[in-house]
Amino acid sequence: MTHTQETSLSDLDRREVFLPQAVAVLENATSVTILCHVQPDADTIGSGLALALVLERKGIPVQVAFGAPDELPVSMRELPGTHLLVPADQVRRNVDLLVTVDCGSAGRLGKLADRLANAGNTLVIDHHRSNTRFGRMNLIDESAESTTAVVAQMFDLWGVDIDADLAHCLYAGLVTDTGSFRWVQPGTHTLAERLLATGIDGARIARRLLDTHPFGWLPMLSSVLGSATLVPDAAGGRGLVYAVIRQAYIGDLRSEEVESVIDIVRTTSEAEVAAVLKEAVDGTWSVSLRSKSDVDVSVVAGYLGGGGHRFAAGYTAECSADEIVTSLVESLG
Repeated sequence: MTHTQETSLSDLDRREVFLPQAVAVLENATSVTILCHVQPDADTIGSGLALALVLERKGIPVQVAFGAPDELPVSMRELPGTHLLVPADQVRRNVDLLVTVDCGSAGRLGKLADRLANAGNTLVIDHHRSNTRFGRMNLIDESAESTTAVVAQMFDLWGVDIDADLAHCLYAGLVTDTGSFRWVQPGTHTLAERLLATGIDGARIARRLLDTHPFGWLPMLSSVLGSATLVPDAAGGRGLVYAVIRQAYIGDLRSEEVESVIDIVRTTSEAEVAAVLKEAVDGTWSVSLRSKSDVDVSVVAGYLGGGGHRFAAGYTAECSADEIVTSLVESLG
């Protein structure tokens, strides 16, 4: 779906819904496709698999997919429900209900965005403030710390018993989207405790998702971090630090190893904003942004064609790395 197609739904065709309406449309669906965003993280995959497991138990045909890469990141392969994942080219083109999870815009679906057009109904479930409301039904809880937290609320209203398999999926999204509980709000730890009480191994889940890398990750970090650049005057004098990950550095490393670099770069004390530019095989770039307290990077990312959260956002670009940095510095002011 192009940007034009995404905005072709009239305001009358789009509507904000709350938990009861979302549960009702899921309960009455005859077939469901759940789409996660490209370069999936544990929040989108955990949300998708948890929801798919519940639908499977209710006898509703369901499949889960993401547009890229071709395989699920290794760190997420222990999540329950992966048997419901299908390759992108096997996603049905006609389905009663298409659900997206943790996707701020249709563009985040990549090559699977075209599946929106032929669905009988579309339901967007998300927690990003920058969400473009591209579905016919949009359940957006901007106060939720993760999309899995929104799904947990749905399950409660639906009368679903959150067992260990569901809790594993939900906890995966919660622990990653809160930065191992560094960014929390009232209720975050209550939900975590409830999920842990099902018997899941929270330490193992977090270690698998956040603290396990192959040896090849270390020389890649050496190359990338050695060329990191500090722009002290950016962001109104609050500082920008950025690093560039070129294809030559990546080699056989998995997507999750590349994605993890931003969490190291962002620790720079002299910079309010951190950015990591990641080169794709086709020469395009994906840019991850993080901020500490003063800058809303979702606004910056939105201006540059992406979106996300106040303190974590991103976008894609097709120009050179130098041009990306120039436009980013200009956008930060």
